[in-house]
Amino acid sequence: QVQVVESGGGLVQAGDSLTLACGASGSAFRSYNMAWFRQAPGKDREFVAASNWAGDTYVADSVKGRFTISRTDAVYLQMNSLKPEDTAIYYCAARGPYLAATSTLADAYNYWGQGTRVTVSS
Repeated sequence: QVQVVESGGGLVQAGDSLTLACGASGSAFRSYNMAWFRQAPGKDREFVAASNWAGDTYVADSVKGRFTISRTDAVYLQMNSLKPEDTAIYYCAARGPYLAATSTLADAYNYWGQGTRVTVSS
């Protein structure tokens, strides 16, 4: 069983920056593809960004230019120029091991964290 844990959410003002972090237990982190999704109230879960085990990254068009995903000892989601519409619960997810393809579909991910809330005030 792979455990996924997110951290870093909070309340910020529009235009601020925030960094979320996500880790997976044990050796899973090194061999698993990791992704960030978000879910706003009353909306479907939405893909945000992903990094495969080799370090290749993909960012959704809706946040490209403002959000960056990186991977070292954890997977980080750097969020800049935050907008009220970025308000959501942000989830980290893992799939693997050693899958080449980066998926934007929530159903492709086997393991999920409990989510961290991001609130952007106007």
